[in-house]
Amino acid sequence: MSHASFLVQGYEVVIGFETHVQLSTRSKIFSRAATAFGAAPNTQACAVDLALPGTLPVMNRAAVECAIRFGLAVGAYIAPRSVFARKNYFYPDLPKGYQISQYEIPVVHGGELGFFLEWGKGADTQRLWRTVRLVRAHLEEDAGKSLHEDFHGMSGIDLNRAGTPLLEIVTEPDIRSSAEAVAYAKELHKLVTWIGICDGNMQEGSFRCDANVSVRRPGQPLGTRREIKNLNSFKFMQQAIDYEVRWQIEQLEEGRAIEQATVLFDPDSGQTRAMRSKEDAADYRYFPDPDLPPLVIAHDWVERVRTTLPELPRAMAQRFVQQYGLPEYDAALLTQSPAMAAYFEATVAAGAAPKAASNWIMVELARRLNAADLGIEACPVIPQALAVLLGRVADGTVSHAAAKQVFDALWAEGPAADPAAQAARVDALIEAKGLKQMNDTGALQAIVAQVIAANEKNVAEYRAGKEKALNALVGQVMKATQGKANPQQVNELLRRALGG
Repeated sequence: MSHASFLVQGYEVVIGFETHVQLSTRSKIFSRAATAFGAAPNTQACAVDLALPGTLPVMNRAAVECAIRFGLAVGAYIAPRSVFARKNYFYPDLPKGYQISQYEIPVVHGGELGFFLEWGKGADTQRLWRTVRLVRAHLEEDAGKSLHEDFHGMSGIDLNRAGTPLLEIVTEPDIRSSAEAVAYAKELHKLVTWIGICDGNMQEGSFRCDANVSVRRPGQPLGTRREIKNLNSFKFMQQAIDYEVRWQIEQLEEGRAIEQATVLFDPDSGQTRAMRSKEDAADYRYFPDPDLPPLVIAHDWVERVRTTLPELPRAMAQRFVQQYGLPEYDAALLTQSPAMAAYFEATVAAGAAPKAASNWIMVELARRLNAADLGIEACPVIPQALAVLLGRVADGTVSHAAAKQVFDALWAEGPAADPAAQAARVDALIEAKGLKQMNDTGALQAIVAQVIAANEKNVAEYRAGKEKALNALVGQVMKATQGKANPQQVNELLRRALGG
C-alpha cells in the first residue's frame, strides 16, 4: 500500500509519536519514594523529589533494566554510555524548575515496531503489515500534577508523581493516518505490558501519547507540525488526529500558514485547542546534569537482561503460524496478551484442532469477554472444557449453534475447582439439553424426501441453477428436525436426492 492511498483531500498526513511509558518500578527514578497510584496528595514525595537544598539524585537500577528490556524487544542499540541532562522550563508542579531527562545521548537508539493495519469490513476487509521506525527511547522523570477542579480561585499541587520513572519512546514521522496511529499505539501498549515494564493503565496515566501531526502535498517537504498532548485513550487519539488533520487542511486551503504549537484535545467538543507555542530544544537550555554521572551499561548486563525476556509477541505469532498452521492474522490476534496466547495453547494441548480453537477464541470467547468486561484470565470456561466442546463439534455430536448453548451454560456455571469436572460437564449439558445432532442417515433421508415433496417451487429453482434455493430446503429440514440434524449431512443428502 503506497503512501498515496492515505491521501486526505489531496494532502498526505504525516504523524510522529512520542509516548511516555511509566515504568513499573517500586520507587522513583532518582529517589526511594514510592510510585504507587492513588495515595493521598503529597504523601509520596520525599526531599529529593521536592528538590530541597543538599539533596542529590541516585539512579534507579530497575528503571535502567526496563529501558534495556525495551531496547532488546524492538531490536535497538543499547548505548554503553548515556548522559542525563537538565531540561529547563517552569511549571508550578515541577519542583526543581527543570526536568532530569536525556537529550544528546539516550539509552536506546533506533529499533522498529511492526503491526497489522486493517480496514474495511466483512469480505472487503484488507490487512497490511506496517513497520514504524523508532528514533530513540530515553529515561526521564515525570512532573507533579496541578489540580484545578477542587479549588476555587486557586490550584492545588500534588507532587506524588514528581520523579516517577518514564521511558519516552520517539518515532520517525512514518505514520500516515489516524487508523495507523492507533494501530501503532496499541502494538506499543501490548509490547510494554508484555515485557513487564509498564502496567499499561491509560486511565491512571501510565501510558500517554503525544502525536505530532502535519499535512503536505505529495512530494513536498514536511509541513509544520502541531503536537497533540497527553492522549490517554485510543478512541480519543483517533478523533483528535482526524480533527487536527481536517483543521490543518482547512487552514492551508484558506491560505493561512500553520504555526507550530502544542494543542490539547477536548473530548466534549471533539476539537483540539492551542495550549502554547511549541518549544524547540534551544528553549529548554539542555546541559548535562552535574549531579549525575554518565549511565554506563556493560555488555554482560545487557545479556543478563536478554535471558529474562519472555518470548516476544511477534516471535510467538510466527511460531503459531509454523507450529499450528494458523494464518498470520489469527496468530497476531492470539498474541495480543500472554494470557490469551496461553489460553489458546492450553486448548490445543487438551486436544482441540488449532484453527477451530483460534476461531472460537477470536469470535465467541472474545465477544463474551468484551460484553462482560473481563480479561481472558477471568474466563469462566477453562481451556480443557472448550477443547472437549470443540471435539464434539468436530465429530458431529453437536452443531456449532448447539455448542454456543453449551458454552453459555458453562459460562453461567463458572469454573469448577477441578478442571476435569468442568470438562465432564460438556457431555452432561449436551445430554440434559437434548442437543445431540441427528446422525441417523435413514431417518434423515425420510425427512429429506418429505421436504422435497412439499417444496416443489424450491426444487424446481434449484434444478434450474439457483443455488440459493438449496438453502431454503436445508432450512426446512433443520426445522423438521428441531435443529438437531447435521447441516453438512443434510446438504449432502439433498444434493444427492436432487441429482446435484
